[in-house]
Amino acid sequence: MAFGGFDQNKGGGHTVAEINMIPLIDVMLVLLVIFMITAPLMTHAVKIDLPKASSVPQQPSDDPIALSVDGEGKLFWNQEQIDRTVLNQRLADIALSPQQPELHIRADQNVPYHFVAETLADAAKAGVSKIGFVSEPEKK
Repeated sequence: MAFGGFDQNKGGGHTVAEINMIPLIDVMLVLLVIFMITAPLMTHAVKIDLPKASSVPQQPSDDPIALSVDGEGKLFWNQEQIDRTVLNQRLADIALSPQQPELHIRADQNVPYHFVAETLADAAKAGVSKIGFVSEPEKK
């Protein structure tokens, strides 16, 4: 299956005018697989702006508990400053009551998110099921 014979005196070497497509197709398929694998991994870098909350005033059913988090992350239970251990005890107490009161979380807009997340995690661990966020309506 040789292209030329052993006789080199005849006509010399001639060039092949065809392009071999097999390596090109192989490279394109490898690139396609790489892009298919890496494209879903790049979605975590999407920057989003969280929406403003448009709140509707509601009438509280019973006497709700106001849990406030100020800008420095200090916790207030009905305007009384408490620490996290006291918060966990009080959350456990209201989780065990037969008529669970509503827990209204009021967080300062400048508080770091991890303080609010820790407070929600503590309430979830204690078993509090009626949790709401208090916000101000948007100004038009």
